[in-house]
Amino acid sequence: MALRRIAVLRALPGLGDLLCAVPALRAVRAAHPEAHVSLIGLPGAAWFVDRFAGYVDELLPLTAWPGLPETPGPIAEADAFVVAARRRRFDLALQLHGDGTITNDLIDRLGAAERAGMSRAGAWRPSGRFVDITDDMNEAERLLAVVRAAGMATPSRPCLEWPETGADVASLDGVLPRRPFAVIHPGASLPSRRWDPLGFAAVGDHLADRGLDVVLTGVAGERPITAAVRSAMTAPATDLAGATPLGATAALVRRADRVVTNDTGMSHLAAAVGTPSVVVFTATDPRRWKPAPDRHHAVIAGALGPTIERVLTQLVA
Repeated sequence: MALRRIAVLRALPGLGDLLCAVPALRAVRAAHPEAHVSLIGLPGAAWFVDRFAGYVDELLPLTAWPGLPETPGPIAEADAFVVAARRRRFDLALQLHGDGTITNDLIDRLGAAERAGMSRAGAWRPSGRFVDITDDMNEAERLLAVVRAAGMATPSRPCLEWPETGADVASLDGVLPRRPFAVIHPGASLPSRRWDPLGFAAVGDHLADRGLDVVLTGVAGERPITAAVRSAMTAPATDLAGATPLGATAALVRRADRVVTNDTGMSHLAAAVGTPSVVVFTATDPRRWKPAPDRHHAVIAGALGPTIERVLTQLVA
């Protein structure tokens, strides 16, 4: 049955959070090419809708929902959102946000003709097609399971992507290294996800010894972290933290030999552009958050020295 209006709930802030949804959105578009797809997301996700306009037609900004830390607005805003969303008369609402403990109530209140989403075994769920999930399920694969439950064909394994523009490439003028290079991304939004800068510095020196230039990346607020890595390295490194917009960073990573990063959005960006990576996990489960392709290796951090050795081993795997 052809669907005219589809709502997809994914109101999460991280780059990786949104990139993990791309395989599911691609499958939705393939199954219903004429449908109008609305992303219920945070206001800051406007860039994602612009970048992936082939899969998403509009952003419905969610600023308030009880219990969601990302949307702390007043209850009146939540009520107004539901009223406005119900007027759209969605044919299908897909819950792609968390385990449904909080978000399934929102999906239910949208009033869509059909619903699908995620839930814990035995937990309450609206009427519709909901899949049971566990913490060890890969994030992108669990989102595809929802799409599959809604009756759409999906790939056997998720494949991330990143559309590149001419402006992205032009932004690299004067920045792109002339020699083969590796990207090291030592920051993360949560301190608990950051590996020791000394470890990244040791890895950077190893990559330099192999003939690669080393480029450090991060947002402006991560400059103290990249500066700590650079000062601890023996070899020179180019620090681009805060110097390139997201599109240019993606273009840079696409042209890199490899990436070494924490478990953060950079790991999914590397997967999206097809650059091999080693991802250091300090606080989260790689079974859920490691990009699926085999070219992306996970290392669980422990003592500094042994972790460095495991990262170096994966760099040549």
